[in-house]
Amino acid sequence: MKKTLFLSPPSFDGFDGGAGARYQAKREITSFWYPTWLAQPAALVPDSRLVDAPPHGQSVDDVLEIVKDYELVIMHTSTPSLPNDVKCAQAIKTQNPGIEIGFIGAHVAVLPEETLQENPVIDFVCRNEFDYTCLEVAQGKPYESIKGLSYRNSDGEIQHSAERDLIHDWDAMPSVLPIYKRDLDISKYFIGYLLHPYISFYTGRGCPAKCTFCLWPQTIGGHQYRSKSPEAVAKEMAEAKALFGDSVREYMFDDDTFTIDKPRAIAISEHLKRLKLTWSCNARANLDYDTLKALRDNGLRLLLVGFESGNQDVLDGIKKGIKLEVARKFMAHCRQLGITVHGTFIIGLPNETQETIEETIRFACEINPHTIQVSIAAPYPGTELYRQAEVNGWFTEKALVAQSGIQLSTLEYPHLGSKQIDDAVERLYRKFYFRPQAIIPIVQEMLADPQMLVRRLREGREFFAYLKDRRNQSLIKA
Repeated sequence: MKKTLFLSPPSFDGFDGGAGARYQAKREITSFWYPTWLAQPAALVPDSRLVDAPPHGQSVDDVLEIVKDYELVIMHTSTPSLPNDVKCAQAIKTQNPGIEIGFIGAHVAVLPEETLQENPVIDFVCRNEFDYTCLEVAQGKPYESIKGLSYRNSDGEIQHSAERDLIHDWDAMPSVLPIYKRDLDISKYFIGYLLHPYISFYTGRGCPAKCTFCLWPQTIGGHQYRSKSPEAVAKEMAEAKALFGDSVREYMFDDDTFTIDKPRAIAISEHLKRLKLTWSCNARANLDYDTLKALRDNGLRLLLVGFESGNQDVLDGIKKGIKLEVARKFMAHCRQLGITVHGTFIIGLPNETQETIEETIRFACEINPHTIQVSIAAPYPGTELYRQAEVNGWFTEKALVAQSGIQLSTLEYPHLGSKQIDDAVERLYRKFYFRPQAIIPIVQEMLADPQMLVRRLREGREFFAYLKDRRNQSLIKA
């Protein structure tokens, strides 16, 4: 077994390149997701180590000191962070020319040939669902015998092995939680809508929904939800409680749609209630009242819900599969049951106009989730949205983030320019948060919890600095 380092490389200041983030960009407040995509293969490879540099403030020099003792480095990358990550790989190779370096992530999974051609420092990339591919590389198997691998042979020629099947026996997958305990400082991870400290991880992969913009199902996870059994999750959560005790205030199940299998979700929640754990998860805005109540009664605190738009034509155009009236009823049920909702919205999707943007602003204020996140439509390679943008000539540029890490609009339409899309992000944030209905619950939350008071004051400063940065970026673009 090669001595293996799994690395989330250092990034530029404020950039949220976390593997769990749907949009790798600087968020409006400090945000770091757990590096689950790296932790899972790390759990498979004996005696490996996971380094998540951004939240731990580790520099390239820090990484170079660590990597001296390793034979194999596997780095997670993304479309926005690839050039920066390649620089880190080059520094590692300069220090130790004989070390093997491989990249994983959605970008290299869909563009393996281009990635290797443009970046000679990379020895291989893992395509699709790469956990066992990483294991077999670490075991020292010949590249040509490893499925799901793109690599350079001894003559420097790029080769692609056969595709690897998706993982279906998820109960056999080891827990990432011991890796978190061993290699990560959980106090370094913040998400604005989750209690601190929190832990997020997956109990399965894949999502049956066909949203045209969504990255992971279209590039790595697929559209079939493959998951651990409730009994396996219960065992994992009992282990989590033994590992972390009461130091973790909330567990976030980051499966694309944890609630898609309602009987499974309820069965898991019953185990969580016995363990007296507070938890949250992703959900679609169509869960029925009885399911919501059962989950609430078993410890559910918050749902992360992608509403995306307040215009039905926009939702239909991205194949969201949700009707606005259903989403309204869902939110009414959540309010009735006392379930907190963090709502996410996207500006600049196909069919967007100034009028539909205003509809989304009104809709967000009407349904009034506790907190919101506003993103710009991001056409990642491998998604249907990317293909649509290429065919229709919607691209203005293909850089998804600015040098500051702030998300840019790379799309424009005949009836809506990219600057109008950029400017609408701040408008939605201001219209939503500068209302008594949004401010009062947050103040009440602060008064009830001293830790939350300090945290929200810090986040408030960050939020206004973010809006200022966005405005400056918009002026530069103009």
